[in-house]
Amino acid sequence: GMKISFLSQYIQKFINETWLERYGSALPQETLTLLWSLVVSAYCMGGMMGCLCSGHLTAKLGKKKCLLLNDVVLITATLHTGFSRRAKSFEMILVGRFLEGIAAGIHMNAHVQYAGEISPKKLRGFINVTSTVFLALGKTVARILGLRELLGTEDTWNVLLSFSGLVALIQLLFLPFFPESPPYLLLQKEDKAGCL
Repeated sequence: GMKISFLSQYIQKFINETWLERYGSALPQETLTLLWSLVVSAYCMGGMMGCLCSGHLTAKLGKKKCLLLNDVVLITATLHTGFSRRAKSFEMILVGRFLEGIAAGIHMNAHVQYAGEISPKKLRGFINVTSTVFLALGKTVARILGLRELLGTEDTWNVLLSFSGLVALIQLLFLPFFPESPPYLLLQKEDKAGCL
């Protein structure tokens, strides 16, 4: 969510240019401010929905399957933001940001639980802290990539917005090789042998 502040001027310019191309008139400043506010807040609204849904999804699907499904949602979101310029659609940014928020809300809950449940007892505390460490690392990487010398330019802002899809793709490829969470196997599937 943090990388959006670096790109404010470029995305607002894109929204204005798209509007001008579609309707032949400049976008009023109030409308541009409203659309920009929606782009920024769509992530938060999605995050709230993701947090509210995560408990139900992890109980129904299991934490591992929930995280895998969540990766698909995040990749879909980043495809929306990544291809928004090519499609000349600022609405795709809104949809992408909303879906990114949902994915973030689900992930922040499901990941911590899953990591703690599959880790060895001696390492549980350490493993649970990794979520916060990687969140801070992700914000740092976003700040670095958002520099004008890297992806924080008018030509590459959509690539920066879609960068989190790469992380989701990596998790989607490797998470299937990890075990399902023992509490899910025991309580939902009644698989005592699978818990050991």
